[in-house]
Amino acid sequence: MGEKRVIGIDLGGTNIKVAAVDESGKIVVKEERPTEAPRGAAFVLDRIADMARTVAQRAGWSWNDVTGIGAGIPGFLDFEKGMIEESPNLGWKKISVVEELNRRLQVPVVVENDANVAALGEAWIGAGRGHRHILAITIGTGIGGGLIIDGMIYHGANGMGGEIGHIVIDPQGDRCNCGNRGCLETITSATAIVRHAKRRLEAGEESSLQEVAALTARDVFDHARQGDAVACSVVGHMTETLGYALSLAANILNPELIVIGGGVSKAGDILFKPLYDSFSKYALARVCDAVAFRPAELGNDAGVLGAARLSMLASS
Repeated sequence: MGEKRVIGIDLGGTNIKVAAVDESGKIVVKEERPTEAPRGAAFVLDRIADMARTVAQRAGWSWNDVTGIGAGIPGFLDFEKGMIEESPNLGWKKISVVEELNRRLQVPVVVENDANVAALGEAWIGAGRGHRHILAITIGTGIGGGLIIDGMIYHGANGMGGEIGHIVIDPQGDRCNCGNRGCLETITSATAIVRHAKRRLEAGEESSLQEVAALTARDVFDHARQGDAVACSVVGHMTETLGYALSLAANILNPELIVIGGGVSKAGDILFKPLYDSFSKYALARVCDAVAFRPAELGNDAGVLGAARLSMLASS
């Protein structure tokens, strides 16, 4: 069989990214367009199909040379049926994505949860190269989690494997989007970092953060680096809690690598040092001995590359 030429799709609530990817993991061509999810699933799927054909053409590929398509999609999926059970970010329920894209493109299609796809991308040619047991998390609006075990995505019984963001840390805490209270993502996501900092400011605590007009998680880390007491306290609580939660997962899974992605992962030592200190305080000693922490390397390309790899694995 000839070289695999695949299309990787990263479908988000805001934007769609589609890339032509070769067997080595090189992105030959990439395109990005708005999702416009309120216009409905049929519109979005038509747009994806058009983007797929466009990137193949721009890459100089005949459509007959495209060996497969992989797609990462936010939400809860039935992997065997290729169906989105529910995607709150897209407003979709019971959409047969594989069937719909197959009909539009006449190429084998595989779909996967977006966090798992990002983890697979990092495992293939990112921070996880050469590792077979990886726990990957993305710190963003929420906390996304993906598991790679023996080099393959771990789904669990019905696709919920890796949902570390919904470990309940504080049953009396803030309400989470999942309906529970005190989930990890209500304490350690980028959104939560900002919310907790604002509460401290609204309570009258003095801080250089008061001078920031539109506060972001990056601002909180930057001011913590400069020694601001409120920022240091918020970052300290975040890293202590995240380290504890990761230790729970690691004591069960025994990974060799924990990959941290999302914009917050660029904070450097002010994130990673206290995070590992917290983790090592709670994890078993032999678990600590086996694991390393690394920032994600692929950035916004993790989704399309992981989706491309998904297609390659499905056809091998």
